[in-house]
Amino acid sequence: MRWKEQLLTLTPYQPGKSIESVKRQYNLEQIIKLASNENPFGCSQAALSALKENSTSLAIYPDGYATILREKLASFLQVGEDEIILGNGSDNLIQMISRALLHPGASTIMSTHTFSQYKHNAVIEGAVIKEVPDIDGEHDLEGFLTAIDDQTNVIWVCSPNNPTGTYIPENKLIPFLDQVPEHILVVLDEAYYEYVVAEDYYDSTSLAQKYPNLIVLRTFSKIYGLAALRVGYGIANSSIIKALEPAREPFNVNSLGQLAAAEALSDQEFVEQCKQKNRQGLAQYYEFCKNNSLKYYPSQTNFVLIDFQVDANEVFQYLLERGYIVRSGKALGFPTAVRITVGSPEQNEGLIKVLEQFLSEK
Repeated sequence: MRWKEQLLTLTPYQPGKSIESVKRQYNLEQIIKLASNENPFGCSQAALSALKENSTSLAIYPDGYATILREKLASFLQVGEDEIILGNGSDNLIQMISRALLHPGASTIMSTHTFSQYKHNAVIEGAVIKEVPDIDGEHDLEGFLTAIDDQTNVIWVCSPNNPTGTYIPENKLIPFLDQVPEHILVVLDEAYYEYVVAEDYYDSTSLAQKYPNLIVLRTFSKIYGLAALRVGYGIANSSIIKALEPAREPFNVNSLGQLAAAEALSDQEFVEQCKQKNRQGLAQYYEFCKNNSLKYYPSQTNFVLIDFQVDANEVFQYLLERGYIVRSGKALGFPTAVRITVGSPEQNEGLIKVLEQFLSEK
């Protein structure tokens, strides 16, 4: 078969190991998964109740317009309904943007250490990929501007960034947006937006209305705890949404996901509680790093990237055999670091104890 040549160079996305597979492999009774940046506190009780009370027939297609969720999002964000696009997770939106704007001859710009799906989708579309080296885990926006050429169609900006957890302050983002030509789409990926506490963070919804070439991506998979239902959304000028909609597959957000996301959005008390617990969890890891002279990136997300100055897979395997699943930094461009999702206080404490054992043995 005449497959696209670029497909033959790619490997599928490699998710973290599942809890059941690790249990079987190492004969363990309890596994703590802190690898995929999921919410350890689950989701809002309002969302769970709505799902339990749902009487939707599974034989009926979802609402292709996601009317109820779209209305609630528009009201919550104070934007127009025509300024929102829904996706099967924000991954789906990344795929749609790539399909709509990238092709052989077009170029796209991203950081060297950022979310892998930007590059993955660009490769599939045959686009020219320009990776700009980060500066101490942060996007080099000046380098992005220098990399722009006549063929540039999309620039990917991840803030807070995965896998480093760093963010772009307002006084750096605004001058950058001012200098990007209007025919180039800037994708501001804010999957971890709700975890941010930095005082100099920007108001991205206002920016999306100000800049006609900006789209902001968010998700219900992280702090809202609905990763299994796959709901993401984009906010942009209505002209961007109108042009992008034909690249969206029909019925791409399932009925249960729409229902749960709409209810979760109304429970901001749950969101705030998770945000505060997350900061407390990060403090546990910062203290551990300080006590052991380990370098880490201060994080505005629900994970922390810690450099152990040894082969990352060695740390990963040590933890795995003791019932903790984390993410090796090798596949993320950090060969001596591991990315750890912030868990509950008890989960964090247990993992830190095992890490202390690892360091003492070293």
